[in-house]
Amino acid sequence: MQYSVVHLSYRFDQTWQQDLFEQDLCDLGFEVFDGENAYIQTSVLEENQQALNALITNTEGVSLLSTEECEDINWNATWEAEHEIVELPLGVRITPHCAFGAGHHETTSMMIEALMEAQEQGYFAQERHVLDMGCGTGVLGIMAKKCGATNVVAVDIDDKSVTNTLENAEANGVTLDVRLGSTPPDGAYDLILANIHRNILVEHMPMYAKTLKDGGELWLSGFYAEDIPHLQQAAEAIGLHHLETRNTNEWQWLRLKK
Repeated sequence: MQYSVVHLSYRFDQTWQQDLFEQDLCDLGFEVFDGENAYIQTSVLEENQQALNALITNTEGVSLLSTEECEDINWNATWEAEHEIVELPLGVRITPHCAFGAGHHETTSMMIEALMEAQEQGYFAQERHVLDMGCGTGVLGIMAKKCGATNVVAVDIDDKSVTNTLENAEANGVTLDVRLGSTPPDGAYDLILANIHRNILVEHMPMYAKTLKDGGELWLSGFYAEDIPHLQQAAEAIGLHHLETRNTNEWQWLRLKK
């Protein structure tokens, strides 16, 4: 299988901007990153060259240095072989596609910590229906199921994330209801987990509130301290009340209740 490497230069003011840009590259078919070198199957690059050019042109601080064909290697498999997959609490192990979402990023680890605390406090001793929005690798949904959630629905807009979530769920011996899309299926949830960028969280806040049971909780992560007022304002406007804030380094976590 022939691969190409795209040499890029990018500088962002905020970490989340780089995260979003690299996720956009993943959505175009890039499989792994080595610094600012991005690897992709040559045939996929040819199909998406115009979209890649548009992404680079429309993203401030990004420039394309060069593109070249490289050694015939599955670079995603190589990345996985060279990077130890993090083993999470309860024996959960995640194999991330595109080198994202093994569970060690601060935004994810705060969610995992909160799930473990909820388990210890007996939260999952009752029937609990959980929604993992923007599931990525499925790590949060899998952790919720391992903690004792009755059922977990996991949703993502990326078909590769859906595939990765299903693979990781099977590998960890749990069953998730995994959906492709940007909206959750009809239902009422006790707990919604959303580790996504601030703008998406604000936009989707009414949708989250609509699908929460009365007394249900919404846990948010993926943003900074300066984003909290915007999120709290959006939450309070639709009847979600702030319960708790946590932070790890610059990243923040919010717990809201309906």
